[in-house]
Amino acid sequence: MSAIAHVLEQAGIATVGIASIRAQAEAARPPRILYAEFPLGRPLGRPNDPAFQRDVLEAAFALVPRSDVPVLVDYPVVIEDESDTPLACEIPLSHDVGLHPAIAEALGLRAAYERHRGLTGRTFVSRLGGPERVPELIEALVRVADGISLDECGLPAMQLGAAALDVRAYYEEAAMALVDHVPAARRAESWFYSATETGAVLRRARAAIRAADGPRQAWFPMVPIGQPT
Repeated sequence: MSAIAHVLEQAGIATVGIASIRAQAEAARPPRILYAEFPLGRPLGRPNDPAFQRDVLEAAFALVPRSDVPVLVDYPVVIEDESDTPLACEIPLSHDVGLHPAIAEALGLRAAYERHRGLTGRTFVSRLGGPERVPELIEALVRVADGISLDECGLPAMQLGAAALDVRAYYEEAAMALVDHVPAARRAESWFYSATETGAVLRRARAAIRAADGPRQAWFPMVPIGQPT
């Protein structure tokens, strides 16, 4: 964003941006930037609060007339990130005891996932198909976590990272239907990695792929930066 801003300014077009990481804004020195100390992924702050979001935008656009660039201004409100505090979600049980616990867990969440998708009309479970493939994707990740070679896990190695992202999206979207409020940023992510069977599988799969010197594209997406490995 900062690089594009410099190019546009050279063409005579005034720019302004919103930064969530102050050090990056200071290093890139874009012409005009509003630093908003909000959780990553929520550049306008509070979800479902249009008045607050409008105020953030107005504070950013108020910098457009400034010619004493570079300008870095702090937004006066700070929102603490509660990502280290996982959601408290009671996972519905699946009664098929013949399944791996992670697969049974995912099947138990299907109704909650569908409820969320019905409310929002969208889903991010779309890289390798849809929610119908989630049990299959988890099964492949379980094999990897258990030490089966990448060639025999049931998915091409280069699809394992995408499989992990689909599975994680499925869980996080289901979690939104299991809580009665809009949670702080990344709390569903922390719940997934700290409190679910499948989150534990992804941690083990990531470690197994790295230990086998597998492709970075396969292991890197499995546990996001910020989650303890």
